[in-house]
Amino acid sequence: MPLSSSQSAPHKSDPALRSMFEARKRVFVDLLKWEVPVLDGRFEVDQFDTPEAVYLVLADESANHRASARLLRTDRSHILGQLFPSLCEGNIPSGLQTREITRFCIDPALCRTERRRTRNELVSALVDHALRWNITDYTAVANMPWFRQISRFGWKCRALGPPRLFGTEMLIALHIEIDDQTTGQLKDNGIYSPPRYQFTGMGALQ
Repeated sequence: MPLSSSQSAPHKSDPALRSMFEARKRVFVDLLKWEVPVLDGRFEVDQFDTPEAVYLVLADESANHRASARLLRTDRSHILGQLFPSLCEGNIPSGLQTREITRFCIDPALCRTERRRTRNELVSALVDHALRWNITDYTAVANMPWFRQISRFGWKCRALGPPRLFGTEMLIALHIEIDDQTTGQLKDNGIYSPPRYQFTGMGALQ
């Protein structure tokens, strides 16, 4: 799908965000072989990377990407609503306090132990961000191995319908509730790790 004018290559003024788009290309295009747009041969940027998208980015001291996630408003065009509505048996959760988690990305260069630690930090960042900005729900589309991981973290997570085959992969839609007990639930399961992350959006690059 063609990209709009707002989806230009990331600007040099935000090295962490630029590093994130480069990492997304390595993970989703080079490793997972997704057929998604690539800008300048370096950046994975799709039609949902609009000025309204929000990014949580974990980076090292040199702004090198460690992990990231993109959050989309559900009262606007988003992946579950536009591309995978058949994954939901009922109404798709949406509204001003509901966000969709997309492009959950952990840098493949990290060792296994560091990947697990970084995953926990990114999950914790999602919860901290939700509590700070009065987000009560997250939705997402996941493959079955990832859904099994997510559902064991300790938070309130449920499937929105049965898994369905898309191409060669079984996908499922999920719903996560966030409240004042979520942090404690993650701590009880050894998941919560106080994160240090950057909160930014494409609008900051305009």
